[in-house]
Amino acid sequence: MCPHALSVPWKPAPPRLAQVNHRWLTDEEQRTWRQFVWSTRLLFEALDRQLQRDSGLPHSYYLILAMLSEAPDRTLSMGELAEVVRSSPSRLSHAVARLEEAGWVRRRKRPGDRRSTLAQLTDQGYDVLAAAAPGHVAEVRRHLFDRLTPEQVRALGEVCQRMLDGLDPERARQLGGCPTHHP
Repeated sequence: MCPHALSVPWKPAPPRLAQVNHRWLTDEEQRTWRQFVWSTRLLFEALDRQLQRDSGLPHSYYLILAMLSEAPDRTLSMGELAEVVRSSPSRLSHAVARLEEAGWVRRRKRPGDRRSTLAQLTDQGYDVLAAAAPGHVAEVRRHLFDRLTPEQVRALGEVCQRMLDGLDPERARQLGGCPTHHP
């Protein structure tokens, strides 16, 4: 078996599976699927390595800081933040605790609702994000956008929008108006 092969069945090997009325991936779809999986994994690994090397923070922490920087008053409830960064509440709580220890995020109870906790990006956290952003953007450009023509960028955006429409229609609508730059 190829060391890069994924464990995604694409042709009915076992006779029992062949009897199931199943729509298998064509050769072209399977090739495209694997290219998508490997390229996105490698891209996120490269982004994480660059951020760790140059800024000392993992990509997941960068994303938390970036999402807080775009929120009104640089503040989101922990539930809103978990949703926007696609994290479980417990994983997010652990990450925010680390960011809080570094002085980059502050947590407090929501006034008038003691059950809800707010996460706020501190000035120090904003400065860390602002210092990390140029290197991160350069790495995104180097590995993705500099390799594509403007037409390919538009096509990629259309494909991603189509996927989001099916996977998370609410997020797809929200991303239609996302800002074009970070600090």
